[in-house]
Amino acid sequence: MTTTSSPATPFTEAASAQRLERTASALTLHGFTVEILDDVAAARAHIKNLVPEGASVFTGASETLRLSGIAEDINDSGRYDAIRPRLLAMDRATQADEVRRLAASPDVIVNSVHAVTETGSLVIASGSGSQLPGNAGGAARAIWVVGAQKIVPDLDTALRRVEDHCLPLESTRTQEAHGYPSVINRLLILNGEYLPDRGTVLLLREAIGF
Repeated sequence: MTTTSSPATPFTEAASAQRLERTASALTLHGFTVEILDDVAAARAHIKNLVPEGASVFTGASETLRLSGIAEDINDSGRYDAIRPRLLAMDRATQADEVRRLAASPDVIVNSVHAVTETGSLVIASGSGSQLPGNAGGAARAIWVVGAQKIVPDLDTALRRVEDHCLPLESTRTQEAHGYPSVINRLLILNGEYLPDRGTVLLLREAIGF
C-alpha cells in the first residue's frame, strides 16, 4: 500500500532494506524495541499479540492506523478498553479534565510518527498536543507503526518532512473533515527510551500513511 499514485519523492519512497536495518539498529541502541515487518497486514496481526485483551488503549489520529485497519481493530472490536470512542462521546465543555486525563495516561498508546531518523529518533507533530503526553511517557507502553517512507537521514530532514510533506497533506484532510487547516503547534522528539520494553517501533518495509 503506498501513500500516493504519483511518482515517488524523497518523502514518499520506501527506504531500502539497508536503511531500514540501519535505522532499527540506531533505535535499538537508544532503548527502543524494534521489529521490521514486511507489510501492514503483518503489523495488524502482530499488534493483537502485543496489546493485552482488556487494556485501555488510545489510538493516535493517524492515517497509518486508519488505512491499515489497526484503528478499527482496536476501537471497534470490543477486545480492548478503547479510549478514542469514549473521548468522542464526551462533552468537551463539561468533561474537559476527564478527556485530558484519559488521553494522557492509557495502558497502551498505538500511533505512528511523522518521521524516524537513521540516527535513532522519532518525530511526532501535533496541532492540539492531546496525543503527545501518552507518546512521551504517559502511557505505560507505546507502539508506533511506521511506514518505510518515513525514514530520513537526520533531524533536520525530519523537520523538513513534517513541514513540507506532512503538514500540507494533513491540512487537506482536516479541511475536508472539519473545515479548517492543520497547524504544527507542538513537536515531540523522542531520542530514546529509558524504560526497558516501554516503546516498540514496528518498521514496515512498505510505505503507508503520510
